[in-house]
Amino acid sequence: MEYKTFETERLYIRPTNQDDAAFIFELMNTEKWLQHIGDRNIKSVEDAAAYIQSKMTPQLTKLGYGNYTLITKNDQQKVGTCGLYDREGLEGIDIGFAFLPEYEKQGLAYEAAETIKNAAFTDFGMNLIQAITTKDNMASQRLLEKLGLQVSGTTTLPDDTEELLVYKIEKQS
Repeated sequence: MEYKTFETERLYIRPTNQDDAAFIFELMNTEKWLQHIGDRNIKSVEDAAAYIQSKMTPQLTKLGYGNYTLITKNDQQKVGTCGLYDREGLEGIDIGFAFLPEYEKQGLAYEAAETIKNAAFTDFGMNLIQAITTKDNMASQRLLEKLGLQVSGTTTLPDDTEELLVYKIEKQS
């Protein structure tokens, strides 16, 4: 099956696949990923490949969207991920993003997330998307607000104790 890909001024946005295992390994072991998203126990490139196969690919196959790898147009570097996630313990679809530290604060997260948010409403027919973030992740909160999402409450995911902020945005008719 052919899945949707997207382009922005500076990025190619395509579904994450096995070729991204080394990049996913690096990203999931950055300090901010571990602090704000959580340890997924990805200790090798092989673990990352298995994670892509068991966690990312099934949702893409089932729903037609999922985790996207972000690649710079100017030098073909894999810089981050953005996606729409059907998360356990959360009703509805969640937008999320993560970047390698050296690519933060360049506007790339907004560029990618705005594209994925718009795709949720136009290409994938959603009427509502949500996001979750830790209470101390101010950069994530600012980006969600810039995207038009607003705090709607808090939640705690299964097998976790940390209370997370829940943001929502509805499709504008």
